[in-house]
Amino acid sequence: MRVYDSPVLKVNASTENEKMVLDAEGPLSQLAKPFLKRINNIFADEKPISMTEDKIIFSTWIPPIPGPVFSRVINAEIAAIRKKRVPDQFSIGITARCPNRCIHCGAADIKPEKELTLSEISNAIDQSLDLGAYLVSFDGGETMLRDDLVEMVSRVDKSRAIATCFTSGFRLSEERAKELKAAGLYASRISLDSPFEAEHDRIRGRSGAYSDAISGIRNASAAGILTDMFVVASPHNIDDLEEFYNLATDLGMHEISIYEIIAVGRWLDHEDEVIGEKDVSRLEKFQKTMNSKPEGPRVTAFPYFMGPDLFGCFAGRRWMHVASDGEVMPCAYTPLSFGNICEEPLEAIWKRMGKHNAYKKDASYCMMRNPDFRKQYIHTIPQGAKIPYRLK
Repeated sequence: MRVYDSPVLKVNASTENEKMVLDAEGPLSQLAKPFLKRINNIFADEKPISMTEDKIIFSTWIPPIPGPVFSRVINAEIAAIRKKRVPDQFSIGITARCPNRCIHCGAADIKPEKELTLSEISNAIDQSLDLGAYLVSFDGGETMLRDDLVEMVSRVDKSRAIATCFTSGFRLSEERAKELKAAGLYASRISLDSPFEAEHDRIRGRSGAYSDAISGIRNASAAGILTDMFVVASPHNIDDLEEFYNLATDLGMHEISIYEIIAVGRWLDHEDEVIGEKDVSRLEKFQKTMNSKPEGPRVTAFPYFMGPDLFGCFAGRRWMHVASDGEVMPCAYTPLSFGNICEEPLEAIWKRMGKHNAYKKDASYCMMRNPDFRKQYIHTIPQGAKIPYRLK
């Protein structure tokens, strides 16, 4: 199956032992071999969400293969080899409002004076696609509190990007799920902090939060939207990985994405309560073990995926986040701003970010876990300063 076709590079996909394998031909095939080898190594160890003769859905984070959006994935990989910065992932906060009060909320300090309009959000997304993004993530606050979310999703050019949405499940009704599916939502990421109801509600600071998450998962799945259980791993829940997986299996979910708790927002003063290298190795083993099973949801553990053995930290290099008031950040967990989309073009801000000392070079793991980076940029944010803090 041909998955990428240009005059200088053609990429083909075939299956071997029920695993996908990519190979290249054409003048740029030698240039493509390093990243194709890396991708093939991932494919060899892991299972896709689904595979048919003419379409492969590997992950909720990857566009269907083949297709015009997956071609942009190949373009982004070629750009990375050539040291060109492309914001593969573009996430945008569409509101800071939220019914929950999560004890680890990274956006707790963000108190915007305004909320981006539908037009401003759609314009920012279009600009990100022009820069090469192929994954658009609607983020919050609680995204379901925006009555125009369906219109936002519908305005994403599906020939250039997949649209996904983070939610706690609050107000993700059966009707709303059907509307989002009709608008072209590719995947919903429903967050869970514990597979146990009482503990999840405690962390969320609201009774009924667990019930909302389960209902949201079921409604999204029934509407035909890919469902991803988004888990923030911490020293407090990392022993519950099997229980998370069993719950996702029982609910018929497609994927479990595991991120790591970041000492930011309400968790700013808890730098000693984050995961360490042994935990990352444990997540790597969990991902590979679960993805070796023929049944059940696939697992993507980002502390491993965005670590030194694979892709490194995406923030400011392959990921760009816009807060709900337009401030542009390297990622959703780094409280630093390089400009505002309401004041200047996104391209200018993206270029400025890439010229900053902190983001000129690749980082082998999450920079917000790097004590030197935190000491230089996070600990020096003036007390009472607006968050995200605008770097000069």
